[in-house]
Amino acid sequence: MAKQSASKTDDLKRRQEAPLITPTDLKPKATRDIAGGMNAILADVFALYLKTKNFHWHMSGPHFRDYHLLLDEQADKLYAMTDPIAERIRKVGGATLRSIGQIARMQRVKDNDAEYVDPLDMLAELREDNKMLAARLREVHDVCDVHRDIATASLIENWIDETERRTWFLFEAGRRG
Repeated sequence: MAKQSASKTDDLKRRQEAPLITPTDLKPKATRDIAGGMNAILADVFALYLKTKNFHWHMSGPHFRDYHLLLDEQADKLYAMTDPIAERIRKVGGATLRSIGQIARMQRVKDNDAEYVDPLDMLAELREDNKMLAARLREVHDVCDVHRDIATASLIENWIDETERRTWFLFEAGRRG
């Protein structure tokens, strides 16, 4: 019995110490640069997702229904980005985010904990956050180009398009006043 328990303990220890290294033809510097950039994007996307849901939940005013539905749709699109981003980080040999605390340390999207935000201010703030996300996606795309990571660059191109669409819709919705 003691021998079986020691064997299980040894097996568990070996699994815990096994590195999460995914085989890739990318050089270690490429893995580090791409995973670092994509983890920052992932933290921003999670932060923007939660901010979008926050504004969705706290929307009010004469255009409530339109804005509420718009933000719900946009939040869904943001959340849908998270798993492909994290999986891409793993595919290139990197480790991805592990906690809300790590997201908080890495995010560049500013939180908004205000008790009340005017609906047009919500739309404007999210518009600017999405513009900033598009710019950061372009920066990571450049890193991917340097390291010839075509697959990550291809995904980023689609996410830039989606982000620009969100920016456009937020701009147009905010013009309604």
